[in-house]
Amino acid sequence: MRLSIRLQPKENVVLARAPCARSHESSAAALRGNVDATNDANPIMKNDLTQHARAMHPSDFPTETFTDAADAVTRLSEIYETNAAFLRDAFSRYRRNEPFNERVRACYPFVRVRTEVNTHVDSRRSYGFVAGPGVFETTVTRPDLFANYYREQLRLLAKNHHVAIEVGVSQQPIPIHFAFAEGIHLEGDLGRDRLMAMRDVFDTPDLAALDDRIVNGTYEPLPGEPLPLALFTAPRVDFSLHRLKHYTATSPTHFQNYVLYTNYQFYIDEFTKLGHQLMSHTDDEELRAYRSEYTSFVEPGDVVTYNANLGEQPDEGAAPARLPQMPAYHLKRADGSGITMINIGVGPSNAKTITDHIAVLRPHAWVMLGHCAGLRNTQRLGDYVLAHGYVREDHVLDADLPLWVPIPALAEVQVALERAVAHVTRLEGAELKRVMRTGTVASVDNRNWELRDHREPVQRLSQSRAIALDMESATIAANGFRFRVPYGTLLCVSDKPLHGELKLPGMADQFYRAQVDQHLQIGVKAMELLRMNGLDRLHSRKLRSFAEVAFQ
Repeated sequence: MRLSIRLQPKENVVLARAPCARSHESSAAALRGNVDATNDANPIMKNDLTQHARAMHPSDFPTETFTDAADAVTRLSEIYETNAAFLRDAFSRYRRNEPFNERVRACYPFVRVRTEVNTHVDSRRSYGFVAGPGVFETTVTRPDLFANYYREQLRLLAKNHHVAIEVGVSQQPIPIHFAFAEGIHLEGDLGRDRLMAMRDVFDTPDLAALDDRIVNGTYEPLPGEPLPLALFTAPRVDFSLHRLKHYTATSPTHFQNYVLYTNYQFYIDEFTKLGHQLMSHTDDEELRAYRSEYTSFVEPGDVVTYNANLGEQPDEGAAPARLPQMPAYHLKRADGSGITMINIGVGPSNAKTITDHIAVLRPHAWVMLGHCAGLRNTQRLGDYVLAHGYVREDHVLDADLPLWVPIPALAEVQVALERAVAHVTRLEGAELKRVMRTGTVASVDNRNWELRDHREPVQRLSQSRAIALDMESATIAANGFRFRVPYGTLLCVSDKPLHGELKLPGMADQFYRAQVDQHLQIGVKAMELLRMNGLDRLHSRKLRSFAEVAFQ
């Protein structure tokens, strides 16, 4: 339900930027090439100090209030689509070398709530409410991708606090690159001078708007500024959406809410085999019902294979000439609760990079499935390690999450992983413990740590009670903790360097053949169990700080 009240943003929450809302008529006239004759020789006016004051803007959208979350999201979509289309139209004219004597600017929509009293809500819930009285606001992007997410967050806020939802145009410009969902390709279209002059006409990504201060708990609003409503601002989200496309060669629209990471292509091969198997037709009624839970399987290049059990649809997309840096594969469900798997490669830097970006999609859980060095003599190649603690010697997150912050095991994920191992291996009790050991996993940033004087690292590993060593798990868990994404780790022992079983060609061939398929099945089963257990159990206060944002 839309109220008839129209509000203008308070002066004390306006950033020191040129306003983004202007009359559509003047903007259109400027876009049609209304150019000052004095600038014919140099239509792109570099270093023009008056340009910001004469910026072209799309239609004006006054701030409105809504009592229904769906109506609020509809309005957010209207604002975003109008403003993004305005930028895309202007850029198409720029590509045709049309002259511009004014800056082109359009801004993100915002959503805001105001509370005047402390509201007591169900303490078990981890999101959907604000910490106390105040004004809370966030900029919003890509309602086409996040519509369901926004509706749920705003519905909970309206329900828990009985407040109206304000929607309007923010003062944060949309960078021209982010107005194109799949990115813009400038090669061959624009000359060097024209490319350089873009910054004089369009807003480009600003590092000051892309940081993780809210996530890290270091954001301090200026006096009179609203408090943050979400962990990420719109520019930060857009930045990661474009990076995801670059790293994974799949569109962010395909990513699912349950994410598996691996550090070996073997696992991807098995996941691909599983995906195509689930998409194939079967006459078995029970198997058909299970396969029909998944709608399609997506591979790099946005190659889509549709489920033959749900009707015949031609496949889409074309595989890229070469695999991207971190190829992603998506076993999709209609509601987005399917499984995404990514080969992140080796090392903590890769692990941080990909989780930094996937976090903006607000997944419900992510789990590391990979190989590790077994550190105990009783372990065998192919045994599993369920991490219940981490030694962080990866160092890539030291500045964002200090080492004195403990990274706990999450019971909900731990239980799901243990149940999945039991289900797939058909073992229980002592036999289950024989093939799966729970303990501390140490993650390091030096793959050849064995070549150092081994006494020091071995002593530290012993003191920490570590039973396994890898290069990614602690990073993924720590970033899950930082981004409030439930996390877990299940590794498979591929070598035992302390006991003479090194990772060398031919020393573990049977292990690779026998265990990869089983390990992948366990990971998929664990994600399905987490989905069936429900979000109320998965999302808890354990990952939230004292004064948390309201959005998941």
